[in-house]
Amino acid sequence: MSPFLGTFFGAGCVFFMRDGLHPIIQRTLTGFAAGVMVAASVWSLLVPAMEQAVEMGRWAFLPAVTGFWLGVLFLLVLDRVIPHLHQNSSQPEGPRTRLKRTSMLVLAVTLHNIPEGMAVGVVLAGWIAGNSGITAAGTLALSIGIALQNFPEGAIISMPLRTEGMRKGRAFLYGVLSGIVEPLAAILTMLAAGLILPALPYLLSFAAGAMIYVVVEELIPEASAGEHSNLGMLLFAAGFTVMLALDVALG
Repeated sequence: MSPFLGTFFGAGCVFFMRDGLHPIIQRTLTGFAAGVMVAASVWSLLVPAMEQAVEMGRWAFLPAVTGFWLGVLFLLVLDRVIPHLHQNSSQPEGPRTRLKRTSMLVLAVTLHNIPEGMAVGVVLAGWIAGNSGITAAGTLALSIGIALQNFPEGAIISMPLRTEGMRKGRAFLYGVLSGIVEPLAAILTMLAAGLILPALPYLLSFAAGAMIYVVVEELIPEASAGEHSNLGMLLFAAGFTVMLALDVALG
């Protein structure tokens, strides 16, 4: 639930900030989110996936590699079949549609909230099942990390919509709706992992692959666009180290 609350409070910025987010602020916040997602993919998902396959010996990497690629391909398919529009872009992606610009902006954020929800769900399932490689503290660290990077995502949706003339309440609602898919994805993934526990390493790495796809395909290009792109890189490093610290301190 905490990752969704991050989006909720981020979208709430529309009630307290008069002007829209400056492009530099948007890029730095996007860089931070990318850093958190990369660190979470490695330490909270891929490493536990390989640890759980240790009995496979030299082939312990196989579930992680297989699941990772399935996650990448899954997001690639969604990217092609769902119409969406990224921030600071005038060219929609996916099939042609008559959807409004605001709806496609929300769909763009919703797309990369799916793997985040999956990540939380599969880690929670592993902890509930008593998997020795996944602790309550590690699960909490992942939830906090994703909540932190969801805060700017909520603001990045609601603030530009308000700048375009949308009423504050409606802009807030669009921002919140972009994150509602996370708890839904988390619940579905928990159910799947609970029913097929041997698939847990594959599901962990599946979520990691989906998250890395979002980072490379969307977040990093947005964070490094335009002038002062080094700020996006610095915030990427900040997000990466924050998630790393959380994972070690709480794990």
